[in-house]
Amino acid sequence: MMHFHKTSRRIRNLTCGEARSDFYYHAGMGKQLEGIIQYTIRGIPTDVDRALRLKATQRKQSLNRVVLDELSRVVMGGTAKTDFSDLVGKWTSDAGFDEIVASERKIDIAKWE
Repeated sequence: MMHFHKTSRRIRNLTCGEARSDFYYHAGMGKQLEGIIQYTIRGIPTDVDRALRLKATQRKQSLNRVVLDELSRVVMGGTAKTDFSDLVGKWTSDAGFDEIVASERKIDIAKWE
């Protein structure tokens, strides 16, 4: 039985066993974001692991974030920046939201005595 599997703008034929192994490999990984690549890196020296974990602790960042920043810095000369430019200037006022936020900001003096 032949299955078809779409991979980066091309279609390749897979045998039934290949299709199953591909399915199991990606099971539980969720949908990949457009333009996001995932790596599995093996054989990391112990001293490199320690240094990365120390940086993560010092920066209060995840190990993944530190590895991405360090990799970007070395390869591209700077860290990868998160871009929120598509959100700038998009805020719209909502009276209901403002009312809820205002009610949360009220201080109950009795609780502080």
